[in-house]
Amino acid sequence: MSIATYEEVLELPNHPEKLLIDVRNPDELAETGKIPTSINIPLPLLEDGLKLAADEFKEKYGRDKPDAGTEVIFHCKMGGRAQKAADLATSLGFTNARNYKGSWTEWAAKQGK
Repeated sequence: MSIATYEEVLELPNHPEKLLIDVRNPDELAETGKIPTSINIPLPLLEDGLKLAADEFKEKYGRDKPDAGTEVIFHCKMGGRAQKAADLATSLGFTNARNYKGSWTEWAAKQGK
């Protein structure tokens, strides 16, 4: 399992082929905001979300569904749920699932939020 760094997440707007998934609950996003380019799939809904057909995924989340080799980076508030999400994605056949271990806490601190 590889860990994504703040610098890598900061560069994601320049890498549309990568996908950043925020696994926090919607009420948490409402309180804090989100990392640019991220889509929200709360952890309890992640397995079903990743199993959607490609057209359903795009309609629901506004992004192309990642394929098995797409780099998918997960984040939450402090990295715990993101690790569970990366493990789940790996178990579903995603070979390039990563955890942004610093997650929202590190992002907000480095962005001055």
